[in-house]
Amino acid sequence: MSGSTFGHLFCVTNFGESHGPAIGCVIDGCPPGLPLAESDIQPDLDRRRPGTSRHVTQRNEADRVEILSGVYEGVTTGTPIALLIRNTDQRSRDYANLLDTFRPGHADYSYWRKYGLRDPRGGGRASARLTAPMVAAGAVAKKWLHERHGTRFVGWMSQIGDITIPFVDEAQIAQNPFFAPDAAIVPQLEAYMDALRKSGDSCGARITVTAQRVPTGLGEPLFDKLDADIAYAMMGINAVKGVEIGSGFGVVTQKGSEHGDELSPEGFRSNHAGGVLGGISTGQDLVVSIAVKPTSSIRLPRASIDRQLQPTTVETHGRHDPCVGIRATPIAEAMLALVVMDHALRQRAQCGDVSVAVPPIAGAAPGSPRG
Repeated sequence: MSGSTFGHLFCVTNFGESHGPAIGCVIDGCPPGLPLAESDIQPDLDRRRPGTSRHVTQRNEADRVEILSGVYEGVTTGTPIALLIRNTDQRSRDYANLLDTFRPGHADYSYWRKYGLRDPRGGGRASARLTAPMVAAGAVAKKWLHERHGTRFVGWMSQIGDITIPFVDEAQIAQNPFFAPDAAIVPQLEAYMDALRKSGDSCGARITVTAQRVPTGLGEPLFDKLDADIAYAMMGINAVKGVEIGSGFGVVTQKGSEHGDELSPEGFRSNHAGGVLGGISTGQDLVVSIAVKPTSSIRLPRASIDRQLQPTTVETHGRHDPCVGIRATPIAEAMLALVVMDHALRQRAQCGDVSVAVPPIAGAAPGSPRG
């Protein structure tokens, strides 16, 4: 199957299926000498894994990562890093009635038309479970970027259904199952999700993710723009149907006098561009938002067809997230980290000798004007 490898210099090849014996990835291109252990990767997998609260699927996967290659005496060797995550809690019988029918809004029909066959168990290769290896690879990228450039990634849920979540305190993100930066709104979110699960329906979500202390100069001015690659990566996440960078669709109503981020000797005065100008990073924070669609697997009866194109009704049972966006924050962080990592290595390869004398700005990456 083509289309399973992401990146140019930091390449991640993803493998496995939702109900196979294991899932994982191979990272090719990680620089040698990076201290790396399973304990560097596991925390991000724990943030993403299922069964962490009553508001997500109750599939109970430990998602313990194993490093099979590419690390010797605690540091990366520059050779391919193989990461394995074993599946331990598959319930394939829950999908027995889906072999001949297609869930509306799911990949069942399009996958069947493309390949002529499909694995219906948990969505097979189309399952969001395949985001776990990308989160593992993203953790490796995060560590290298932080050690090399001080870069850090922060994501949060900014909306679920019709409830907008204000950004109040970053410290609250890790304190609740919604990745919500506002402790006061959590009871409202819990009540909303409890009612949604009881009704058998699902909802969408908006996730915002930032990369802070990003080096300047990442990206190319034409087809490999940094923001274009970010959008490509985010649209590769299951169930994502929209991507905004900076002000996003808000630019439609902005005037040029408002949207253009003015500069001063102290740095940028705003960040409507989301940290990218002309496809190249400015050194400001990268700011990205994604729209995650409602879960397609719901208990409510929906009209569909079978493989003989006869009308039928589909009701999906089993263990599913009523809002897949609840666990999407660490995934969005990981995909952004993979893009920044790949471009950082590409910048080092082509322009590693370029030096622009810029006076230091408080709180900014070296040589990077910040808003």
